[in-house]
Amino acid sequence: MNPHVPGRAMPSRRLFLGAAAATTAALAVDLSLGAPPAHAADSAYVMGYFTESPSGLGTDYGLHLAVSTDSLDWTPLNQNNPVVTPTAGAGGLRDPFIMRKRDGGFIVLATDLKGTDWGHNSQTIHVWDSADLRTFTNYRRPHLHDMVTHSWAPEAFWDASRGQYAILYSAVNSTGHNVLMVNHTSDFTTVSAPQVFFDPGYDVIDGDMAVGVNGVNHLYFKRNGTLVGARSTSLNPGSFTPFGTAVSHGGTEAPTLVKSLTSNTWYLWGDTYTPNGVLYAWQTTDLAAGTWTPVDQKLYTHPVNAKHCTIAPITAAEHGNLLARWGAPAWNRLKSYNHPARYVRHADYLARIDTYPFDPYTDAQWKLVPGLADSSGVSFQSVSHPTRYLRHYDYQVRLDANDGTAVFAQDATFHRVAGLADASWSSFRSHNHPTRYIRHSGYALRVDPVGTATDRADATFSVGH
Repeated sequence: MNPHVPGRAMPSRRLFLGAAAATTAALAVDLSLGAPPAHAADSAYVMGYFTESPSGLGTDYGLHLAVSTDSLDWTPLNQNNPVVTPTAGAGGLRDPFIMRKRDGGFIVLATDLKGTDWGHNSQTIHVWDSADLRTFTNYRRPHLHDMVTHSWAPEAFWDASRGQYAILYSAVNSTGHNVLMVNHTSDFTTVSAPQVFFDPGYDVIDGDMAVGVNGVNHLYFKRNGTLVGARSTSLNPGSFTPFGTAVSHGGTEAPTLVKSLTSNTWYLWGDTYTPNGVLYAWQTTDLAAGTWTPVDQKLYTHPVNAKHCTIAPITAAEHGNLLARWGAPAWNRLKSYNHPARYVRHADYLARIDTYPFDPYTDAQWKLVPGLADSSGVSFQSVSHPTRYLRHYDYQVRLDANDGTAVFAQDATFHRVAGLADASWSSFRSHNHPTRYIRHSGYALRVDPVGTATDRADATFSVGH
């Protein structure tokens, strides 16, 4: 389906329950508001997503996971490969959603759709149980409705007034446009008859909820390529009223609300259209105001090729166990400090910074290995061309095959130091030209002397994933 045709829209995901807090005192959760069980040790986050890249090289319609300690800087797990993939229905998923259930375990929901076959009208969704997001059990596909339409971007929340979970999703009903539907369930296997949950009279998809925030329930959704809010003091179908100011970064969908575990800050993540899409984030300290400020891209890095994310709080132990089970990537990406939408990559064997996303996406992945000329330094081994390393030649940085000579080893060795523009970032000093640093100039990488503030910013990078 073409996402730019009125009344037609791409599916997505989302839903973060309530406000987990950073301290035991702040975790006096009022279950009457439908908030999740208190987890005093919650101090980290897990993200679920699927992947797409511009030419499809990084596309995979399985469940991918990443972890973070601040909900902004993400470490993909399992080398950014899926941890589980549907075995029935369309054979793939979009729009995964992860929620901690009231028994302490997790439920995983997802759209039954592989790729972009928008005409695939599945009345079912994918569901797994998981005790720890390291194993996934009881795979099933509950039937939500009998309409000739889809069941996109399923999410869930606990409705205390009914003593059941609510499954929220997008479908076209008799109105002829997408609305948000709801079914209620105790086990995510047997569900109630569907009801229209939210129909403001125009096309809406991708509902994401924050339940029981100061007695108010907040619903964010996609409308005409923007992320818009609605709210209600109840969870009754038809009770939500739109409010606030819409946000977007171009055409944007898939809102994801996340409450910081250490401050009063809320984050709203959104996903731009098409395989060329990017995750962006906004923030507010007043969810009730309905106004958002873009987060500086210097402050967050999402997993490569990630689409339509879901974010849920986890404990430090769960964070560590997920890393132990699935492993952190064996590679890194380097992000420019003063052009944070751009990453270091090679193109035609020349090093440069280019705007993400691009294919081959592996051209921007590097193994930081002990320096070829000095093991206290670092050399950048290409993931896509593992016999080649970044080295300088006539002060230009390029990707060359290691010829085994001492000159090559020295040209390909750099010393990582505190960022010249920001000490929390990194700069890389040439081993054999110690007054010169890797920097970008006209987006091409060079080793140059650094003197001005602009030079220092050009020579500063983050090392992440």
